[in-house]
Amino acid sequence: MDSGERSRFVRREKKNLVETVPQRDPLANPEGLFMADGMVLKRSSRRRKLVVRQDPRLWLENFLAYCSGECHLAHNSVMAYRRDLERFYLWLGDMDLLTLRISNFAAYVTWLHEQELAPATMARHIVALRIFFKYLQLEGIIADSQVELLGSQKLWERIPKYLTPHQVELLLAAPCEADRNWLRDRAILEMLYATGCRVSELSTMKLCDVHIEEHFCKCTGKGSKQRIVPIGDQAVEALVNYLEEEWPILAQRGMRYGAEPEFLFLSRSGQMLDRHRIWELIKRYAARSGIRTDISPHTLRHSFATHLLMNGADLRQVQEMLGHANIMTTQIYTHVDSKRLKSIHKKYHPRG
Repeated sequence: MDSGERSRFVRREKKNLVETVPQRDPLANPEGLFMADGMVLKRSSRRRKLVVRQDPRLWLENFLAYCSGECHLAHNSVMAYRRDLERFYLWLGDMDLLTLRISNFAAYVTWLHEQELAPATMARHIVALRIFFKYLQLEGIIADSQVELLGSQKLWERIPKYLTPHQVELLLAAPCEADRNWLRDRAILEMLYATGCRVSELSTMKLCDVHIEEHFCKCTGKGSKQRIVPIGDQAVEALVNYLEEEWPILAQRGMRYGAEPEFLFLSRSGQMLDRHRIWELIKRYAARSGIRTDISPHTLRHSFATHLLMNGADLRQVQEMLGHANIMTTQIYTHVDSKRLKSIHKKYHPRG
């Protein structure tokens, strides 16, 4: 056999070897192949089933992506799920998530109690855990979930805290010329009280959402639901002063990052004003005006609804302006005004 024939023979044998011997499966167990002298002879007929274990942290990231991409939950809702479940993973430690039983979940609730969390916060943690384990069932990672057996404590309905009309006037007048961006801050306070919108709704409100001449704005609430809310004259005046005097300056700073900003309320750098910054501003002006320190942006929302009902507004109309899906949520404000309750009792009760 000359050199040419020898080369053709070697190539033909290599080709036959490749065609007759299957390629090695990267997920197959090496023990499922018999090897001798470095050459693959055959594949074992008894192939072992390999279960690929993922990092439990990856399940959390996939769940959050599912909530955002497929369920279209708001960014703040996804972040709330992340915080609650990261606390659960902190408690979990080295335990196997797939082998948890009801006793383990009960121990987790006990641990939450030890963290001195509010009852509403604990209830939210349990809800987040249930939804997370339902997702794991949906993905086929677990067969059943014993977290469904975990009960959540009954939450007492708390009467919302609100400001008196006089306190509101003091708060709205708190920003002064000595403050940086005081026109913006006054417009923020006026809008929160005039519309009753959530702080996240105000933070993400765009210029195109505000119709000053028509005296109304468009609020985008939970689940991207939109609603139209009227704006009073004093709030419109505060908005006009801010848009004419301060917004162009702030927007000019924001153009360093690209196009002209589209948001109504801007930070010092010309970016969207964060809702946490709005919370800090309200705390500062509340302290200056001598109002209690536990005030928050939601306090102005409570005050908005309470003052409307105190002055005879219809409950359904208040529900629409607040963006409540269920009127039972709005009905809590009817328990705030004791004078109104007394007048109703006196008018309709036989022994009133």
